[in-house]
This record gives sequence, structure tokens and C-alpha cells, in this order.
Amino acid sequence: MMKYILVTGGVISGIGKGIIASSVGTILKSCGLHVTAIKIDPYINIDAGTFSPYEHGEVFVLDDGGEVDLDLGNYERFLDIRLTKDNNLTTGKIYQSVINKERRGDYLGKTVQVVPHITDAIQEWVVKQATVPVDDDGLEPQVCVIELGGTVGDIESMPFIEAFRQFQFKVKRENFCNIHVSLVPQPSATGEQKTKPTQNSVRELRGLGLSPDLIMCRCSTALENSVKEKISMFCHVEPQQVICVQDVSSIYRVPLLLEEQGVVTYLSRRLNMPIESRPRKMLTKWKEMSDRSDRLLEQCSIALVGKYTKFSDSYASVIKALEHSALGISHKLEVKYIDSAYLEPSTLQDEPVKYHEAWQKLCSADGILVPGGFGVRGTEGKIHAINWARKQKKPFLGVCLGMQLAVCEFARNELGWEDANSTEFDPESTHPVVIDMPEHNPGQMGGTMRLGKRRTMFKNNTSTLRKLYGDVEYVDERHRHRFEVNPELRSHFEGKGFHFVGQDVEGERMEVIELDDHPYFIGVQYHPEFTSRPIKPSPPYLGLLLAAAGKLQGYLQKGCRLSPRDTYSDRSGSSTPDSEISELKLPSISNE
Repeated sequence: MMKYILVTGGVISGIGKGIIASSVGTILKSCGLHVTAIKIDPYINIDAGTFSPYEHGEVFVLDDGGEVDLDLGNYERFLDIRLTKDNNLTTGKIYQSVINKERRGDYLGKTVQVVPHITDAIQEWVVKQATVPVDDDGLEPQVCVIELGGTVGDIESMPFIEAFRQFQFKVKRENFCNIHVSLVPQPSATGEQKTKPTQNSVRELRGLGLSPDLIMCRCSTALENSVKEKISMFCHVEPQQVICVQDVSSIYRVPLLLEEQGVVTYLSRRLNMPIESRPRKMLTKWKEMSDRSDRLLEQCSIALVGKYTKFSDSYASVIKALEHSALGISHKLEVKYIDSAYLEPSTLQDEPVKYHEAWQKLCSADGILVPGGFGVRGTEGKIHAINWARKQKKPFLGVCLGMQLAVCEFARNELGWEDANSTEFDPESTHPVVIDMPEHNPGQMGGTMRLGKRRTMFKNNTSTLRKLYGDVEYVDERHRHRFEVNPELRSHFEGKGFHFVGQDVEGERMEVIELDDHPYFIGVQYHPEFTSRPIKPSPPYLGLLLAAAGKLQGYLQKGCRLSPRDTYSDRSGSSTPDSEISELKLPSISNE
């Protein structure tokens, strides 16, 4: 029987349900179980594709082109699985499917209502999606972790809570359990941990018909025993069912934290799961990774030049990809967030201090990254940053829009086309070096871009990026764009040492750019950050970090292998933790 674990949240949103759900999945997977994950978002949008990153953080893209919540990125990275767009369930999707059924006449003669029709549709969706294989071996999952977004008590999440209230009886008690994540605040005035918000939150959840099996308390410092006992007494659980999830130095520590407090033992008993008691190699990997990230001494700084820099979740996968790569080369990562609008000359007039601070950050960074984005605001600032990186020979990586702007910058300053631009920003430009893709503009905004996994063919053997990928002929990476480099103008660039080394299968879309006589100047049309993993960093990002740390040439000469202390990015095929664990024994750990 499939086992379902529902993760709900109380007190505040953004409490860390996603990381906790991923961590619970990780420790169960380390016991040899196949785990899948579903994220439920109570908003009415069909998917996350039309959000501003300031709303819910970045939009994560899946292999099948689904534009989903960034928590699915956490699931993929933690569990090393490949999800599909149906793993992200929204109110919009449920209502759309029920309304379509009603129009077809499936409910003929009936009044269509929230209960039972909407709630039944939610349960059917979960049951169907839980059985879809997500691992490379194609086996059906045994455990499904379901994260319910928002906070218990929100009006919009009521139909979902009601659906799971019914669901717990349909699938029987031994196949369903509920983890409730709550906040235990510690006001600085008194310094004592307060349990009242958690009590209220659990009372509300129980009033709606769900009784939590585990209460995970988010707190800044470890829970005191008296506080644990108080929560246990008022929330109708035993003290060992109250789990403390305090702030930790790195998110890789969260699975270890849960494992130490007996979460696996409890779940295996509560859900009657046959869990092997073998030493868990996968968790050894997490422990070594987190120990290692705490011990790093050398530092490497990357300037992230974007327009959504006020909210770090806007670039969640980009930051993670940089972290994975920094860990791979044993460096501590410092990300310098720069609002690209501050680099523009107009800021010098209006806010000179911000202008000089932004440029000072840019000039002091070891490498420069220009990530994807939409809209004209801040694009000129990005072009200034790219120009600086190109002329000063600073390692540079442009992703999606960053790659397109690198083409614009080169056209303006090296080819002499002063008005070179993207038709997205200047439809009247006489040198449209970036144009919209004719087949991807049917007037509707949602889901109309070039989305999902596409193949990129390398066109020559000397490309740096090709070597970083392990000298392969092609790569499959995830895309999300509506504009592309104008293929008709490519000969002008090639003659000046600006090469389009990667193209799509037909050779019509420019996917990868590289510049001659530069330590590392690479742009990619796809989003490599979406497939980066802690143990297998994304090659474009790894290249940027290597170049920024001055190690790229040595790495390429060694045939793209890191030194023994940097064994994380061993690219010898699979990324299954068990096969790589033997290589993870770092000298500093094994000698202790």
C-alpha cells in the first residue's frame, strides 16, 4: 500500500515546510524506500508561470515544461528525482478539471459542489499522481510526501484540508499521517520560548478534523524540555512526537536533525513500513556535505546582477547551483546581490551613492553572473556589467536573458551596431539581434514559452563548456524563454571571435555562446541551475566558480577531475549517492 505523509503549516507562511517535507523524504529514501512528492498551492492560478518572483520566489521549470513552485526544486535536489507538472496541484487546476467535466456532462443532473466534487477531485489527483515513477529506475513510489502550501485556517486551503480529512479514512490510518510545522517564537525581551501560537494552530487543525502525528517546531535555538512537554500536553501528542527544527548552519543538516530525533523510527512504526536497519549511506553523504560546508576557509565571491535582488528566493535555484559548485571546489561562497538598475548612468544623477556602491560590489567580485529575467527595467545595467566583465576579463556566466544581453553588448561595442537590442525591449531596433520566436507568441501569456527539456548540440570540439560537461556531443537542459538570438546575424559575430558553440538539433536556435581570449565568458540560453544537485554541480556554474577561484585551467588539463579533497563533482556517470559514497571519504574526515 502507498503511504501518504501530509505536511501542513501553522502560524506563518514560509516557515520551512518545503525543506522539512524534502528532508522527511530524504531520510525515508536513505532507508531504501522510493519516495515521491506533491506540492499543493491553494492559489487560483493554473500554474506559477505568470507570477512575479516577488510573489512566491522563482518559477521552477520541470523536464516536461511545467512551471511550478520553487519547493518542487527542493524536492528534486534533496531526493534526486524528476517530477512532472502534475506534482504541483493548484486550486486553479482542480476547479478547471471539475468545470471541464461539468461542461462535458459527467455530472448530469447533479449540483456540482465543493463537497463532494472538488474534494473528490483532489483525492483522485493525489492517488493518481502518487503512483507515477520519479526515479531513474522507473519503479513505483512507496511513499508520497504531500506539502499543503499556505497556513492552516486560510480560506483558500479549506477544500484541501477537508479532502484530506476524508482521505485519512479512505486509505486507512496506517497509510496516512500528518506532520504539522509550527513556529515557536522567542521574543528578545524575555528570551523564553512561547508555545501559544503552536497550541492555537494545532487546535485549529484538529477542529478541521486532522490530528497531527508529529509537531515540528521551528525555532531559533533548540527547544527546552519543559517547552516540549508543554506542547505535548496541550497538543494531544507524546513528547517524542514533538520534533525540534532549530536554525542550522546549512539546510543539508535538516535531514540529520530529523533522523537524530527518531523521525524514521516513529514513521516506520506509525505507518507500518518495512524499513531496513542497515547503516544509511545516503545520510553519511549528507553529514559529510554539511560538515564540509561548515569547514570551508577559502572564499569566492560572485556578483549576481539581477532585478529581483531584494528577495533571495527570486533566484533560489541559481543560489543553490552556485553553492553546489562552491562546495565542489571547497570554497565558501559569497553572493553579492546587485540591482542592475543601480549600475545605469541615470542612477548616478538621481542616487549617486547607490550607483557607486553597486559598481564597487561589481568590481570587487571574483566572477559575474547575469541570470534570467523579463521586462526592460534594469537591462541596460546588465549590459554595462557584461561589458565590464568582457573588457576586464572577469569570469562571466549569462543565463537565458543574460546570454541574450551578452549578444546585444557585443553587437553594440564590437560590431558597432549602436542600437542593437532585443525586440522585447526595442521593437523598432535596426539591428534586432534577439527576436521573438514566431511559434511561441499566440497572444496568451501562460504556458506559451519554449519550455522544458530540450537538446543542445555542441558544434565544435574545443568548446570550454563541452569539456566541462565531460566532452559530450549534446546535453539535455531545461528552457524557459520567449525570445531567441537572431540566427541570421550569426556570421557577423563568429568572425570577431564570438562563437555560438551550442545550437539546437535543427541548428536554428543559438544555445551556447563563448568568447575567444577570455578566461571564462559563457552564455547559455537554457537554465542549467534547474538540474544542479549537491553531489553533481551544474557544469556552467562549476566553470564559473573554477574560473573565479583561478582553478579552471588546471581542472581542464586534468581532464575535468577535481583534486582528491574535491571529490564531490566526480562525473563518472550516475549521481546515485550509494555509488559515489566510496569516493566521498575526504582525507580530513577519514583521519579523525
